Amino acid sequence: MTIHAVILAGGLGSRLGHVRKADLLIGGQRLINRVADRLEAVNGALLVSTGSHRGTQLPKSAVGVPDREMESQGPLAGIAAAADYLREVGSAHDSLVSVAVDSPFLPEDYFARMTAGLERAAYAAFGADFYPTNAHWPLGALWDALGKHEPDAGPRAILSALDARRVDWSPMLSENPFASLNSLSDLIGLQMRARQA
Repeated sequence: MTIHAVILAGGLGSRLGHVRKADLLIGGQRLINRVADRLEAVNGALLVSTGSHRGTQLPKSAVGVPDREMESQGPLAGIAAAADYLREVGSAHDSLVSVAVDSPFLPEDYFARMTAGLERAAYAAFGADFYPTNAHWPLGALWDALGKHEPDAGPRAILSALDARRVDWSPMLSENPFASLNSLSDLIGLQMRARQA
């Protein structure tokens, strides 16, 4: 079984003053590299959805894919871009794991737990919070679902259509491993957390 991964890094960072999140440093390491380090077990392509951005240095062996032109240029555009790329190099029997670039504390077992049920889609959760961009997608089912849904659909709608399973880390971790970066206060909090790690 071939499992590919995509780091969703095409956002505009508008709530942070239009900064490139992928290049922000947490604990002295770029966000995109922190996430890539957790995806070392990928045996297929490591993709980075770049949105309209150009010039960001990608992790070693990663391939940049521009977001698909969609009515809503949210995270599904990056997932769709990866799915489009994999039509050329992948198989309907493959899987795709997606990760938001602003997940600096992605758990070490993220890849293993998300791909434990390869025949079924899955999404990450921490207690009541859930993260549809941090997900596992059987590639054939994803291709089919993207063809059936409206252009402005989001990852949540696709996961619902695929009857995705919930993978919750709250029983084994005290801090949310999917804490994301959307504001200056988030940035400060994540920096402090990295110092304490």
